[in-house]
Amino acid sequence: MAFFTYIVASGKNGTIYTGSTDDVVKRTAEHRDKTYKGFTAKYGVDRLVWFETHDTREAAFRRERQIKKWNRIWKLELIEKANPDWRDLYDEVRLGDLKDPVDWEPPEED
Repeated sequence: MAFFTYIVASGKNGTIYTGSTDDVVKRTAEHRDKTYKGFTAKYGVDRLVWFETHDTREAAFRRERQIKKWNRIWKLELIEKANPDWRDLYDEVRLGDLKDPVDWEPPEED
């Protein structure tokens, strides 16, 4: 099982939030749907702009805590290095090699 540290943003150079999870697709969907009425819902922080994978929940949580202690410029540099255009990575992560959700077809039944 994989664990993730991630950053969601309101837009390029906008408000950012760092978190950790065992399901980055589900957690990003929760941010997008404003499932929890906290910081990210209040400030419209719902675009997945950076993430990394860890082998353990503890490692993902430690990395989250490390990044949360950083100053804003370091966080922006981390995002810019991996995702200079601040693309929303949600569909890429959710769909994998399928680039456009309209191309999805349900599996054939036996």
